[in-house]
Amino acid sequence: MPSLNVSFTDEELEGVRAAAAAEGKSLKQYLHDLGVREMQRQRFIAGAGGWADRLRDEFDQAFPDEVPPGRPGNGVTAA
Repeated sequence: MPSLNVSFTDEELEGVRAAAAAEGKSLKQYLHDLGVREMQRQRFIAGAGGWADRLRDEFDQAFPDEVPPGRPGNGVTAA
């Protein structure tokens, strides 16, 4: 299984160790989980953004008073 060496300053490592201990995890498990959670978070954000893009026109039509200024459909015309 691939592995990774990560360098920290003494102060940074102390903080990371404290965070791992607060979650009841080893340093190795904490850092692993942190990377996996970030990857999942980015996937979620990309999916949510795509979902919002697909439904934006329908939402804007249903709630015309909620269309932000400068976005097409809110009655503002270009100069």
